[in-house]
Amino acid sequence: MGPSGKPRDAVFWMQSRTKRSILRNVATIPDFERMLRGAALRVTRPRLAVLSAVHAHPHADTASIFGAVRRALPEVSHQAVYDVLHALTAAGLVRRIQPAGSVARYESRVGDNHHHVVCRSCGAIADVDCAVGEAPCLTASDNRGFSVDEAEVTYWGVCPECLAAPAAS
Repeated sequence: MGPSGKPRDAVFWMQSRTKRSILRNVATIPDFERMLRGAALRVTRPRLAVLSAVHAHPHADTASIFGAVRRALPEVSHQAVYDVLHALTAAGLVRRIQPAGSVARYESRVGDNHHHVVCRSCGAIADVDCAVGEAPCLTASDNRGFSVDEAEVTYWGVCPECLAAPAAS
């Protein structure tokens, strides 16, 4: 079970002395079938292909997911992929994120209210665990009467690859 009490599916956590890291194992088609059935969704080839693509390509945009799905199912339409992404997101099997200035992206890490760090140079996105404490991670100084159940934080900076790249002259 994840920190939120929800199953982690194909994600295992490893605690080290300095940080918590994620080890992803390779989820199989039977794993995806169980996930779909557990979310009361019919198991279809497009749903399996999209779920597989999202798991294989963290933070992928719709075009990348569509390309991966088309390699497995050449007959699938753009609309079918959009519909499946919408259904999987609504069912909580994938998470849709959209950092400022970016297209929508999808990830399979759900239910733990993690955050993201985005490279200002190349646009790379990585997961970042909660800043402090339990979900919703941050407590608003004045919640204006709202019952806060999630906080979305995006950190911005420059990734290690861009930092190491020689400066363009």
